[in-house]
Amino acid sequence: MATPHINAKDNDFAKTVLMPGDPLRAKFIAETFLENPVLVTSVRNVLGYTGTYKGKKVSVMASGMGMPSIGIYSYELFNEYGVENIIRIGSAGAYTGDLHLYDVILADSAYSESTYAITQNGFEGDTIEPSKELNDKLRNAAKELDIEIHEGCIHSSDVFYRQSDAYLEEVRDVKKCLGVEMESFALFSNANVLNKKAACILTVSDSFVYPEKTTAEERQTAFTNMMKIALEAAIAE
Repeated sequence: MATPHINAKDNDFAKTVLMPGDPLRAKFIAETFLENPVLVTSVRNVLGYTGTYKGKKVSVMASGMGMPSIGIYSYELFNEYGVENIIRIGSAGAYTGDLHLYDVILADSAYSESTYAITQNGFEGDTIEPSKELNDKLRNAAKELDIEIHEGCIHSSDVFYRQSDAYLEEVRDVKKCLGVEMESFALFSNANVLNKKAACILTVSDSFVYPEKTTAEERQTAFTNMMKIALEAAIAE
């Protein structure tokens, strides 16, 4: 089976897919953590791999940037390839001074001004929750690995370069968002529509409070705590 965006065959993907935004982060995770990883899709260089982790089948595939992109790839994985669980493993900009570079965030909800959900399925709300089951597995994995996580709402934005910071008061102080990324709202929407499970774990890559930021290479290879948590959750019973 192939879609316009994924050229994998039937059964190439595991039931659980880890989904970073960056194709090179997907490549790094597959080559660093998976046993016998195989490249199963490479359309538009959006790389997807399947291998085993501690003897259990796991896949990792990039989503690209933004809700339209993850919306396409996650929908096709869920709907065409029989994937049951997608765990987004991404980067986030911190909105609060309690977060610093490399801190790990577990999203308990995603707030967005996006029209993705209402356009796709008529959902008029501005906040969508992930799978409680997957979040419990991520929480338990972090505890077992002794890695601190910060839980809260994440802001899924359609815009990276905003012309005004006026929105910050709303999303940070009213909606209580810990930070910002650009994909989770659409992922959670797809999971709800298709009766699948989705979750999101993030690493702080920069800050709206402090003059801190990571390099592109660090975002590809240095977010290993988040990766380890997601991998352990992916194989949890």
